[in-house]
Order: sequence, then structure tokens, then C-alpha cells
Amino acid sequence: MKILITGAAGQISYSLVPFLCERGIFASKEKLDLSLVEIPPAMKKLDGFVKELEDSAYSSVNSINTYDNINDAVLDADWCLLVGSIPRGIVLNGKEIKERADLLQINGSIFTEQGKAIGSKAKNNCKVLVVGNPANTNALIGYKNAKNPNQLWMAMTMLDALRAKAQVAKKLGCHVDDIYRLAIFGNHSPTMFPDLENSNVSGKNTYEQIGDHEWVENNFLPKIQQRGAEIIDARGASSASSAARAACDTVKNVEHKTRSGDVFNAAVLSDGSYDIAEGVFSGFPLISDGEGNIKIVRDFNLSEFAQSKIRKTSNELLEERELVKDLL
Repeated sequence: MKILITGAAGQISYSLVPFLCERGIFASKEKLDLSLVEIPPAMKKLDGFVKELEDSAYSSVNSINTYDNINDAVLDADWCLLVGSIPRGIVLNGKEIKERADLLQINGSIFTEQGKAIGSKAKNNCKVLVVGNPANTNALIGYKNAKNPNQLWMAMTMLDALRAKAQVAKKLGCHVDDIYRLAIFGNHSPTMFPDLENSNVSGKNTYEQIGDHEWVENNFLPKIQQRGAEIIDARGASSASSAARAACDTVKNVEHKTRSGDVFNAAVLSDGSYDIAEGVFSGFPLISDGEGNIKIVRDFNLSEFAQSKIRKTSNELLEERELVKDLL
């Protein structure tokens, strides 16, 4: 299997690539051909990382190749993990990038070119996970420019789901593996909505077990929505290891059949389910058949409180789409 990873010399990839090399992540028993992509100034750093990967002698890896452009790297790729993106706060041409509109436009041009390359050169059944933020709208730009409906494009919301499970486990004193059907709706941003009302812990409704709406609204939701900022404030850098773990878990969940009675989380192109606007990439509860096919789970019952939160994140996705309409 050929696995392409952009931003391969960055902090997320430093954890992600070893995770992906673990046995059992991919359903196929084929060995991995790693295709690692970076911008030219980072190629020396990437070379050092490759030396570490070689020294790790992974039994799952067949080859490791590096590239400074995606067009050469993506030919016949089975999976593309698009990790690299321009972060908020970086200085470009003497200007600090602070506004969401500027961030979307700058990253939009990157994902326009990546989408074209993937659509025309990767395999027709290629699966694409966008990790680089703003992930949902970057995925929309890439998908629109790929113009290949046979390929599966997703944006990562698994990190939000893992964060939510960790907080629920702490609150209820349970293990994260006992939590089922916890879904992340909407944008990977401070507007995203982690739903507890349709989740269960060991067969009992999660929201009812917590029994404290004030905690859910005023503690749990802000904690999950602002967790990224909290980590930046604490460690002086954004989430890397946990983001890598979430990306790896997304791949594993697509590759393998979803456990009975559960869902997994990613953002996919909305078809209007749960009144989320059509034509944007939104987080939904998903299931996989283990054959590379995923679908939205549509049996969640949403309260007015949940619906109001979902409307907010849906509207934000529409606003982002409007900001990049010239790239679609």
C-alpha cells in the first residue's frame, strides 16, 4: 500500500508515521510504501526523520521515499494524509496571519493544488484525510479540485471525539472503551458540538448518567471546544501527539468494520443530514463496513439544545465556504 503524508517533517507527523507503521492499522497485510512530502526548506529535517524511521526497522514498511512536491509523490497512492498547512500566527511577507479569511485563502491555494494532484494521480479508490487546519474547509477545497467522486475525502474530527471521551470517562469514573456512540457534529473549531444525548456508557445513556446539564453546557462543551487553545497555552505549542493518534485512529476506523453498536468520527461531505447545510464538510457519526465504505448514521435524536448548537456550527461552515468560493 502506498501512503502519502504531507508536512512529513512536522511535529504531528513525527508521532503519526510511527503510529501508522504499527501492525493492524490497515486491513491489508501488504507492506507500506511511505511517500513523505515536505516543502524544500524542510527537506534536510525530513531526511533526519527518515534516518530514524530506517533505524526503527519496521516489519510493516517496504520503502520510504521523500519528495518536495506532491505531484511526484502521489502517483497511485492508496491513502493521503494531508497534515501540512499554514498555521494561524505565522508571519508571511512581513504580515502576521491572524484572520480566518486570510488563513483560509493561504491554505486554500495549497489544498487546491493538492486536490488536483490527488484527483488525477492517486488511485481512484484513494482515501484522503485532511488534518491541517482549517481542516473542514481545506477538505472541501481539495475535494472540489480533485473532481474525482470515487475518492473518499474526510477531515479530522476524531481528536475532538477522543477529547470528549476522556472528559466523560473522568466525570463518570469509567473507561473510555465503555463509551459508545459519542458523535462530533460540525466544524473542527470552537463551534463543533460533541453530543452526549445519544451516547451510552455500558449500555446506559451518558447524558442521563451525568445528570447535570449545567456541567455539560458550561464545563464540558467549553472544555472540548477550547481544548486546543488550552494545550497551546500550557505547552507553548499546538497538539501534536494527540492529533497524530487521532489521525491514526481515523485511518484504523475506516479500514476496519465499526464495532457493533458504535460509531466513529470524521467530517464528510454533508448531504443535509441533521439539517447541516449540504455541500460542506461536517462532522457526523459514521460507520464503516471494513471494505473502505463509510456512511452517516442517521438515527440520532437531537434535542432543541443540540439542534441550536448544530445550527451554529453549520452556519460557520457556510461562512467559510463563502470565503473560499473562488477556489471551489
